[in-house]
Amino acid sequence: MREPFQLGPALLFCPADRPDRFAKAADRADAVILDLEDAVAPAAKDAARRSVVEASATLDPERTVVRVNAVGTREHALDVAALADTRLRTVMVAKAGPELVASLPALASTLPGVRVVALCETAAGVLAAPELARRDEVVALMWGAEDLVASLGGTSSRRANGSYRDVARHARATVLLAAGAAGKAAIDAVHVDIADLDGLRAEAEDAAASGFAATACIHPSHVPVIRVAHAPTPDQVAAAQALLDAAAANPAGPDAVFTHEGRMVDGPVLRHAEAVLRRAAPR
Repeated sequence: MREPFQLGPALLFCPADRPDRFAKAADRADAVILDLEDAVAPAAKDAARRSVVEASATLDPERTVVRVNAVGTREHALDVAALADTRLRTVMVAKAGPELVASLPALASTLPGVRVVALCETAAGVLAAPELARRDEVVALMWGAEDLVASLGGTSSRRANGSYRDVARHARATVLLAAGAAGKAAIDAVHVDIADLDGLRAEAEDAAASGFAATACIHPSHVPVIRVAHAPTPDQVAAAQALLDAAAANPAGPDAVFTHEGRMVDGPVLRHAEAVLRRAAPR
């Protein structure tokens, strides 16, 4: 069994063909995702792989994720072969789907101890999310809105007011539920409107409240917004601690239903409070 995914809450993508940015991205975020897929033009992919290999000696392997190209592509095979010569073993597989399930043994053979983040960003990938989450090699699931809608032949993942369309919301919930059912972490999608910090904040707050372990981002300015959104406020921490203290002092026992400040409290409510304290704990 792999160690649980504990990166987060702010995961920053960095183009793998920009080695000058690797260290800065790693310093600013909780983890850096070196992107060998969409962020790198086809003609630059060989150089990008060399950059990742060269930088791997100085990057922290515990805080570095490498996004590789989709299974079945020539680039995927080259990406994985390049990583075999590094210490980097947390791999995000783009456009993950049923074919990733079949290829996991080979991936684990080439990269012993590999920790896979399955990026479910196509219709097939979202539907395969439960099966992917059950695999021991997979430590987390992530979803993506833009590739998902493109895979459906659509033109936009969001409505004019900036909110996600229903199909994107359904995919987001499906991936979160699949991850949770398997005891794995879920990572929320990037907010592509770089200047829309208010929209990012609202989505990251919802992600944390819903159970996402982290939110990915594409710009350094998003990191502090995500960190604040995922961290409970002092008032929330105090309220959660008071609730758990009241449960511990309950004459009927800590697991018995009781009333606290006019609210009925049972097991699920206590689990909510415990989750608040876990999010407040230093990483």
